[in-house]
Amino acid sequence: MKQVVIVGAGQAGATAAARLRALGFGGAVTLIGQETTLPYQRPPLSKKYLLGEMDLERLHLRPGKFYAEAGIDLRRGIAVQAIDRARCRVVTTMGDLPYDALILTTGARARPLPETLGADPARVHVVRTLADVDRMAPEFGAGRRVLIVGGGYIGLEAAAVAVRLGLQVTLVEMSARILQRVAAPETSDYFRALHRDRGVEILEATGLQSLAGGKAVLTDGQVRSYDFIIAGIGILPNDGLAAAAGLDCDGGVLVNARGQSSDPAIWAAGDCARFSFRGQMLRLESVQNAIDQAEAVAANLMGAAQDYRPKPWFWSDQYETKLQIAGLNTGYDRVVVRHGAQPGTSAHWYYRGEELLAVDAINEPRCYMVAKRLIDAGRSPAPERVADPGVELKALL
Repeated sequence: MKQVVIVGAGQAGATAAARLRALGFGGAVTLIGQETTLPYQRPPLSKKYLLGEMDLERLHLRPGKFYAEAGIDLRRGIAVQAIDRARCRVVTTMGDLPYDALILTTGARARPLPETLGADPARVHVVRTLADVDRMAPEFGAGRRVLIVGGGYIGLEAAAVAVRLGLQVTLVEMSARILQRVAAPETSDYFRALHRDRGVEILEATGLQSLAGGKAVLTDGQVRSYDFIIAGIGILPNDGLAAAAGLDCDGGVLVNARGQSSDPAIWAAGDCARFSFRGQMLRLESVQNAIDQAEAVAANLMGAAQDYRPKPWFWSDQYETKLQIAGLNTGYDRVVVRHGAQPGTSAHWYYRGEELLAVDAINEPRCYMVAKRLIDAGRSPAPERVADPGVELKALL
């Protein structure tokens, strides 16, 4: 194998390139990115970067000289137009590139609001790329009115930043509660109260009828005026390139346990990849998965022949509150609440029967670390012991 081409220069793509070199791959490594900047972190975009607490240079995953010194041909501002599988070449806006192995780390894009709502596109923003946030930043003037559509983590984090900068915030969630898709009612209750205490108007079980003319007409007949909108209604995997090349895709590029697509010369990792985990097909939209899966793909390209077994973790920062999540709560049938010693601290432990699946730790880093160790080891303390404040955390190990 002489030539590895990586399409997508985000967290997964940059990780795969660096890992190949760390493992001793001596062939050519070409990393292609559509954005003109160096590969960068995405999580701080909607928080520290938007608040002005982190500059662009600190966003970069690695300094520019790293890629040259590692022999990684980083090509920025280039779009890949097609994959020619018969000739093992990628077709780009700057010419064709041959490959022996191709890694797709094309990520995902923000789901757009329906055009039928009539919103002025100039007033609608999403939080996905550096360009998105740079375009949005001038909107954040004190006293302005922002309508946030979607009560997931992106929407709630955007609300927290907007409140800190003095904006009036209305958040509309179509589901019965915020965070319904990803968290238990106990976690939703905590963050609903947190935001309402800061002045955020949260409207749950509420849809949109129209967004025309700077006025949001809601499904219950209420009307809210706004200066701009932030849409946080999920993401869509960038699997169009793979699908057009005839690879198996279904809500993402389908890969096996080692990261290979239906074409054994083409691999995928990160937000664009869909794989089997605990008996279900899913995509893991997280920094952890982007890094770990990309490293696994690089190792398997080098002959490791090892299945990727994710150990999911996530986090969200809102105001002074840090939510740390270990595991995946899919399929839980019971939530055990363990209250912390300090006000505003708690952890919600998700169980399926007697099996511990996941934990939401709210301002409880020690609890998070203990729970993560237990989940990673496949161990499940009795729910009664978890709920008992008299049982010390370390005793659960």
